[in-house]
Amino acid sequence: MLTPSALTAAPSTATPSIASPGLWWLTIAGIAALFALDFAITRRPHDPSLREAAAWSAFYIAVPLAFGAWLWSAYGSAQGLEYVTGYLVEKSLSVDNLFVFIVLLAAFAVPRELRQRVLLLGVAGALLLRAVFILLGAQLIATFSWTFLLFGAILLGTAVKVGRDALSPADHAVDVSTLRSVRLVRRFFPVTDAYAGTRLTVPHDGRRALTPLALVTVAILGTDVVFAVDSVPAVYGITGDPYLVLVTNAFALLGLRALYFVLENALSSLVHLGHGLALILGFIGAKLVLHWAHGVWPGVPEVPTLLSLGVIVGILATVTVTSLLSVRRSGRADPSPSREDRPDRRVGRGEQRPDLRQRG
Repeated sequence: MLTPSALTAAPSTATPSIASPGLWWLTIAGIAALFALDFAITRRPHDPSLREAAAWSAFYIAVPLAFGAWLWSAYGSAQGLEYVTGYLVEKSLSVDNLFVFIVLLAAFAVPRELRQRVLLLGVAGALLLRAVFILLGAQLIATFSWTFLLFGAILLGTAVKVGRDALSPADHAVDVSTLRSVRLVRRFFPVTDAYAGTRLTVPHDGRRALTPLALVTVAILGTDVVFAVDSVPAVYGITGDPYLVLVTNAFALLGLRALYFVLENALSSLVHLGHGLALILGFIGAKLVLHWAHGVWPGVPEVPTLLSLGVIVGILATVTVTSLLSVRRSGRADPSPSREDRPDRRVGRGEQRPDLRQRG
């Protein structure tokens, strides 16, 4: 098994990690402590106020910024710049992930007071999955020279898909009964129709049955796999250091629980975010392909990190401004329902909650 100690001794084909084994374990302990703090916050289910969510969002932005300042001071501007750029990419992708979370939480009619716990479980699954993908990515980069070409192809393909979705004029409806993860779980376990607080299982007809909270958690974990496939190659396009890849992913994910409640209404105004993410993923994919080609043909130019940061910031700033202008011109900012209200008319507000019980 690839351990943090092994990552620091990667072959010359991989970027040497700045982290010692001690820093690896200290960082992992810090991430675990932040997750435990989030778990304690959601121990008692409640619907957080905007003020509470904004305060925690500010905290989860201040922590990675402080870490970045320390990293820049301790290891130099090159590593600091890679960290800042990688974090910005991962944060942008995590905001896009919130669109999917909003759709799923609405489709499963999750009570608002339970949404923090669902999001936290999704973050936990995403952290574990991305840790696995990061370790595998580091091993691939250390072993095969064509790994950057593979990662570049993955991102270019994802960019095309994201771009097509962004150009689609309608929101994508979600019928929870057709989700593969839900259908698989219901084949083996009975499912109740009512939520039972934060409990994932309850006694039912003499056996243990899953609650709808367990089903929506499984659905979100299923999307985490897709997100990991996209996000890990994206940050490897910024830095080859697996330590920086880990911390940028962790810091981007840990603030999602609070950020959801801050942005759940504002997200519907970012109508061009998908276009921007498609451009960013395409740019990083091309950067990875050029990096691979440079190793084969030294005359092929590479894209410096500072230029990458400028391009990413420029794209995000542009799509934010154009989104707000578009919404203002069309008059859709206030009168239109949020994405939470629109994902699937079968499970909109005020309508009957979907039947999630075992059938047949």
